[in-house]
Amino acid sequence: MDVQAFAGFMCVNAPEPKVANLDTGEVRKDRDGNTMYVVGVVAMRGRDSSVIQVTVPGEPKGLGMGTALRLHALEAVPWDREGRSGVAYRAAAVTPLETSADPGAARRGVSALTPPAGGPARGGDAN
Repeated sequence: MDVQAFAGFMCVNAPEPKVANLDTGEVRKDRDGNTMYVVGVVAMRGRDSSVIQVTVPGEPKGLGMGTALRLHALEAVPWDREGRSGVAYRAAAVTPLETSADPGAARRGVSALTPPAGGPARGGDAN
């Protein structure tokens, strides 16, 4: 899936820890021990939009319903398990768009798929 096709992002569910085991309530951690969080995001492209769940390491700050977002190094990862399939979305970071280097971007409705300063945390960049 071409994540570059998305024109903008908005928070629709505040970040919450990703649960690894529903029976025990254990939360998922990354290789470095950071708690993984899930953020509900509406991804817009043209006249179409989709609600996606984006997993990110560490708790994103400053996100609330309707916050315009910047998704850093967004990846769409197809999965197939036990006869079910889908696409998992993950990002190196999710930040409010207002914290970008261009403070006027949110007012103009500009969004970007860029890595955080210093490049993506792991793997390649979605750009």
